[in-house]
Amino acid sequence: MPKNKLLYLSRADVEAIGVTMAEIIESLKVTFRAKGEGRTEMPPKPGIHPGGDDNFIHAMPAYISDLKSAGIKWVAGFPRNPKKGIPYVTGLLIFNDVDTGLPLAVMDCVWITAMRTGAATAVAASYLARPESSVVGVLGCGVQGRSNVEALKVLFPLTTVRAYDVDTDTLEAYTQDTRSRLNLEVVPVATPRDAVSGCDIVVTAGPILRTPHATIKAGWLDEGAFASLVDYDSYWHPAAMAQVTKFCTDDTAQLRLYQQMGYFQNIPDIHADLGELASGQEPGRQAAGERTMTANLGLAIDDMAVAPLLYQRAVKRKIGTWLPL
Repeated sequence: MPKNKLLYLSRADVEAIGVTMAEIIESLKVTFRAKGEGRTEMPPKPGIHPGGDDNFIHAMPAYISDLKSAGIKWVAGFPRNPKKGIPYVTGLLIFNDVDTGLPLAVMDCVWITAMRTGAATAVAASYLARPESSVVGVLGCGVQGRSNVEALKVLFPLTTVRAYDVDTDTLEAYTQDTRSRLNLEVVPVATPRDAVSGCDIVVTAGPILRTPHATIKAGWLDEGAFASLVDYDSYWHPAAMAQVTKFCTDDTAQLRLYQQMGYFQNIPDIHADLGELASGQEPGRQAAGERTMTANLGLAIDDMAVAPLLYQRAVKRKIGTWLPL
């Protein structure tokens, strides 16, 4: 690393580096095991809400000793952005040297956020879903609808995606992209229930809402299925969540903070967080017929599991722009 300089990685730079979903999943497995064994530092993320509605900007600091990774992500989610032609989620990540504290790099975080969130779903599914799961239902066919399926395909023998979105153009684009990019059968469905019932894994990936629309009702999720709530509990009726055998999350402390803010007001008792599952402190799926679920909140340690992969490869491949400190 050049002294007194930091590496700037644009969104195009980050995407060009070539880190794969499989590599991100492996890094997250290491990270969540370390979390469960007490070798990470990650305060629940504080946020501000410019403009009200469901807008947010979060500060997400974390340290993973096993990966020698530390830094912070400043990330925004504005649900109306796509109508303006810009991403729902935007932001920057600062990656620090754990020996000196100096910033090593500043990275665009759009790709990072998409990929690590999908990877976190896959890691949770490795403990909570049936290993033979082949049919995934996706409700919300944006960035997360894509990345979650990409990640699940790394660990599971997926054959079919049952996809639903309120916007028909978005659904059509998702169908064509996922078919060609991941070589999966994609079945566009007309109702939310068709993307839940009959599926081994269900991913809800719509906008995060303080007041859930609670579209998914009791009886829709099959016995033996696993659901990942990427959009918090926005899609789920409390009666549907009450039917699960094990309700988990990626971080209990963060979920409790969100409850104080008005989210997650009617959820089951928490069985375990992902660190406890990864470290063996709590069991994952124990029977084929269990309905299992995780609230995938999105954690700063997820981002810091990806940052060193990107930084090290960018330096090696001479990608990015060096800036003076």
